[in-house]
Order: sequence, then C-alpha cells, then structure tokens
Amino acid sequence: MQDMQLMPGKKYLLRATLFHARYSKIAVRSNYACRIAKTYNNFAILLPLLILVLLPGLSADGRASAARRGRIPSSQEPGQSGVLKNSESQAIADAQVTTVLGKMAAAGIAQPATVADVRRAYRFYPQLSGTPEHVFRIEDRQIPGLSGNIPIRLYTPSSRSGMPVLVFFHGGGFVAGSLDTHDAPLRSLANRCECIIISVAYRLAPENKYPAAPDDAYAATKWVAEHGPDIGVDPHRIAVAGDGAGGNLAAVVTLMARERGGPPLLFQVLIYPTLEATTMRPSWWAESDVPTVSRESKNDILSVYLPVTGRLRDPFVSPLFAESLRTLPPALIVTYEDDAPMRVEAEEYADRLKEDNVMAKVSLYPKMIHGFFLMAGYLDGGKKCINEIASTLRDTFERTSK
Repeated sequence: MQDMQLMPGKKYLLRATLFHARYSKIAVRSNYACRIAKTYNNFAILLPLLILVLLPGLSADGRASAARRGRIPSSQEPGQSGVLKNSESQAIADAQVTTVLGKMAAAGIAQPATVADVRRAYRFYPQLSGTPEHVFRIEDRQIPGLSGNIPIRLYTPSSRSGMPVLVFFHGGGFVAGSLDTHDAPLRSLANRCECIIISVAYRLAPENKYPAAPDDAYAATKWVAEHGPDIGVDPHRIAVAGDGAGGNLAAVVTLMARERGGPPLLFQVLIYPTLEATTMRPSWWAESDVPTVSRESKNDILSVYLPVTGRLRDPFVSPLFAESLRTLPPALIVTYEDDAPMRVEAEEYADRLKEDNVMAKVSLYPKMIHGFFLMAGYLDGGKKCINEIASTLRDTFERTSK
C-alpha cells in the first residue's frame, strides 16, 4: 500500500532497488552467477539515477513532441489552437469517462492483466456500446483459412450491389474479442459509411499463437477480394480497419498485401493500434495506473501471443520496424491524449508513412480511454469516432467510385 503512494520517480527507484537486491542474492550461487551479479549490480546502480534524470523531462518532451507535430484534436476545427472550444466539453468528457471507469471497476475489469481478465473485459464492453442499430442485412459465414474455417460477419446497409467494403479486425490484445464484442459499433459504422463491413473472427492466443492471427486476417482480406462479386462488393474498393490489436492486424495486412502482390487496398483505419511490441520507449516507463492498459499487462499478453521463437521487431508483429512503408494505402490513425505510449507510437507511424509519401492523418481524442470506440453508449468520443471513420471512408470510396 505504501508503494502505491510514492511519487513516480521514487516508486521506480524502490522497484529498481528491490530488483537489485533480489538478483544479487541469487547470483552468488556459482562463479558464473557471480559474473551475472556484477552485471546486475552495475545496472542496478545506474538505473535509479537514470530514471530520476529522465522522468522530470518526459512530460515536457511529450508536450514538445505534440507541438512539433501540430496535432489537431478531433473536437477542434483545423486552424484552431491546442485549446478545446470550451471547458464545458472537457468537463462532460471527464464526467462520462468517470462513469465508465466506475462501471468497469464495479465489474472488476478496470485494469485487466491476465488472459482471463481481458476476455472477461471484452464480454463486458458491449454493455457500454449502446443500443445496436438495425442494419438492412447481417449474415454470418465461414470462409476457408490456412488452418480451417474463419468465421466472418457481413453487415450490408442496403440492397445496392457493388458497394465498397471494409474488412474489420476486432481488438482484444490478440487473446480476446469476437464478432459479438464489436457488433454494435460496426452496425453503426456500416449504416454511416454506406459500405459493406466484414468482421473477421481470427484465431486467438494462447490457443493459437502468432502468426495465426495475421495469417487469418490476410486470408480473409484476400478472400473478400477474390469473391467480391459473390457477396455484392466492389473488389477494387477494399479498406481495412481494426482497434487495438485489430489495428495492428490491419497495418500488418497492408504490409503483407504489398509483399505478396495483393490484394490492392484503398485505405487503412487504425484505431489506437498496437504498433510496437518492445514497450521500451520512455513513455511506457513513465505511465502508471493507466486505465485498461499498462506496460506490465501488455508484456504479459504479448508473452502468450508470441511463440518462443517470435521476434518483437518482426514487422508483422511491430509494423513500426518495417524497413519501408512506401506504397501502402493512406491511413487514418485514431488515438487519444491520455494514452501517451500508444499515442507516441501512432504519431511516429504517421510520420513514417508521410516520410514514405503515404498520406496519413492522426486524429486525437482528448480525455478518452483505451477502448472508447466500443463505448459509444456512454462516451460522446465513441460516437464522434464512429462518425469520423464513416465520413473518411465514405469520402474515400466516393472519390474512387467507377
């Protein structure tokens, strides 16, 4: 309990000291271990000093980075300063998030750390999504994959044929999520973007480790392109999207499609995506008590997603480490201000895309929390996010219509 009351710098200093003591005792067991102990001793002496030096500047660095990139929060009009239109909108967002966090805490899912925790959280999230909208037609199917059938759900907003299509990959840390957890927001999105949405239930870890998820995601996208006329979609107007881990898969699918010669993809929407798996950036160390996401929980989940031979810097695990992002489809990357580590990743990925001559926009939602795309029943930010994605896709599809 005392540790929770320490200032961030002192808390990490205490953790580093305990780390040093623990491994120093173990290391004296053998001559080889003694050599390890020396390495740990040197590291443990330097680590607290390094943390104390770096921590005060992290917040300022984040603000400076934001200023350099000229971020425009989604609640602002282009050309305005970094101040929200009024303090009332901030107060409303704070109150709404507080309500949601209270419901999550009451359900015991505020900071899921284990696979069971994450799965329980994603079974709860539909209660925050609002009343599901009516859609013209919804159909569940099974399509062939590399290792058996892949369940998909088609959302068709009208009787028109030849509509554009969005292939969507749900979030859930690669271990949770389903066709049902994202049903409500995808109904709303289909009705607003006037396209068919195909939700993909890829294989989950730890039962199916990497590369099962990206293999299924790519196979489903390729199937849509090859069977477009059969399901009433235009195979020349395909976009991909996903939230969290699904955002990672959407980004990975664009890389796979480029390397494997197709299918051609028109656009990508990455909603607070996981783009870098190492969690070694200073922002991950600086964050503490982050609702729904922490460095420790992310590492725990990744440890069951990746096999022993998995590489954290594999571009199909961490798209930020791709050597080049040239010729990828334009991107809308949705993130939120209070999620510093993943926000930094999103902004860096957008910068990389722009450097490689790919159009990219980062849309920042202040005062939101991880998962807000699924919480439109309680968060205005969730509603705005769905509307923004729908508007962006609709404009993109219209520009490329026959």
